[in-house]
Amino acid sequence: MPRAQDPQLPEPVLQQIARGALLYEIPHDAVAPYYIPGILRTVLARTQLYGSSDISEAMGMTVIRLHPEKITPDPEPEQGQALTVLRALSSPDDDEHPFLIGFLMLDNSRMRLYVQRPEQPGIIGADIRLTGTPTALIASLPTLIDEEQYQQPAPDDPHCDLLADLTNW
Repeated sequence: MPRAQDPQLPEPVLQQIARGALLYEIPHDAVAPYYIPGILRTVLARTQLYGSSDISEAMGMTVIRLHPEKITPDPEPEQGQALTVLRALSSPDDDEHPFLIGFLMLDNSRMRLYVQRPEQPGIIGADIRLTGTPTALIASLPTLIDEEQYQQPAPDDPHCDLLADLTNW
């Protein structure tokens, strides 16, 4: 059987790719690890100007020394915030009785989490705000969904029996 030929890239494109390796150096004592993703989002999203003293070469890669004190980190995008929440509420051990069984992105940086309680029937939709979602909210979610002050009927959502509005928590 004839083998399909591998696609070939023109020589100039191959050279560009080979020379395109960049290494960003962030001084370890200049910024807490928490801020590094935001700094990299900022650097990679916009055109940056660097002085010749900030550019060097190592192992065939261009090394760019960043100055985090001069960079305002971009905030995490909504999709990244949602993924953080979903990862925090999911576990590979939850195969048989998962707490989180679904989600729905809503407007204004809100998300509805569909959760189930282990000893009680029914599904609860928990509305949360993604911007600035505190770790305490995620950790307290199993308890908060049971508190009557947050619960209301869910006549417009066929995927849950109750809604828990935690957007102002």
